Amino acid sequence: MSVKIFGHKSPDTDATASALVWAWYMNEKETSAKAYVLGTPNTETLFVLDHWGFEVPEVLNSVSADDKVVIVDTNNPAELFDNINEAQIVQIIDHHKLVGGIETPAPIEICIKPLASCASVMYTMMSENDISAMPTNIKGLMLSCILSDTLEFRSPTTTEKDKEIAALLADQLEIDMNAYAVKMFEAKSDVSHFSDEELIKMDSKKYEVGGKKYRISVLETTAPNIVLDRKDSILNTIASVKADEELDEVLLFVIDILNEEATLFVPNDTVKGISSTSFNITPTSDLVVLPGIVSRKKQIIPALG
Repeated sequence: MSVKIFGHKSPDTDATASALVWAWYMNEKETSAKAYVLGTPNTETLFVLDHWGFEVPEVLNSVSADDKVVIVDTNNPAELFDNINEAQIVQIIDHHKLVGGIETPAPIEICIKPLASCASVMYTMMSENDISAMPTNIKGLMLSCILSDTLEFRSPTTTEKDKEIAALLADQLEIDMNAYAVKMFEAKSDVSHFSDEELIKMDSKKYEVGGKKYRISVLETTAPNIVLDRKDSILNTIASVKADEELDEVLLFVIDILNEEATLFVPNDTVKGISSTSFNITPTSDLVVLPGIVSRKKQIIPALG
């Protein structure tokens, strides 16, 4: 039976492509493995997969005690199946903070490093021989993960190691990183055909902060008005999602990649207070601009805590 490799729900480029990269690596090491996704990837990810000649991985709807799995780009059980601890977890590869909650009956391999993308972590785990054997399309996936998660090095999560790896991959691929990143971000910004609920959940993670349950959503785009022009209907949908999922709040941040700022939707007084307390800006309307805020992991989550 093949090892099943997958990332978090609401799969983005890093979660999807890293699963494909590690499936290639495990198969190279003569361990049968297959990449999956836990939902429909976003538009940027679909562009990346098509550009490098990959089909969208099969959607995995459940796991069982018979499944051997590798988890990539998360270690948070809230982003995985409710019964994830029943599966035979053999490895976790990630670049996020250690959350806790995943349990295994025996020791496993875990690699979590403070890099900007899971693909960057994988690159550091490979030998020179592994890297030299890497086909062009796998290198393309790895570069895409780094450019996506760093917003082409604009994000404060970016490290010198991420830049180094990206430069090496781009050189080997003979690709103009800036031109390619522009195409990725244009694809990510093409969200006009999604429903309000789909936009809220597209790149969204559930967190518990200070005893409060949040869904924290980010929409990274070069065309923020596509989303902001739908303000009224999105605000109504935020309230519906909050009620349906029994959350304390839904926080939606629209990240303007080019201007390096976030716009937070402010549906109620509680979110108004969060903006004031966490970001030192008191909203005067139901939208508030947060200059310099582009990273959920490095800026938004720590500010809430």
